[in-house]
Amino acid sequence: MYAVIETGGKQYKVNEGDEIFIEKLAVKADQTVTFDKVVVLGADDGLKIGTPFVEGAVVDAKVIKNGKAKKITVFTYKAKKGEKKKQGHRQPYTKVKIEAIKA
Repeated sequence: MYAVIETGGKQYKVNEGDEIFIEKLAVKADQTVTFDKVVVLGADDGLKIGTPFVEGAVVDAKVIKNGKAKKITVFTYKAKKGEKKKQGHRQPYTKVKIEAIKA
């Protein structure tokens, strides 16, 4: 069984036991989080597609850790103008482990 969940403005296809990186949630490590925005629910007997979400379907996950991704360098400039700007950015994330998909 798999599900497509929506969180942080993005959609993720998940199976039980998967570990995924999602947009940062305001939840501490070792706590449980429930995703109720299930877009698609796939099983052996068929596919359930939500309009916009599947009613009664939830995905339970356990937060493993919160952190920041590797640093990226953002460099912008305008040619022939002498204008340039250099910035760094580290995107915060939450790593979760999918424990159960309930229909």
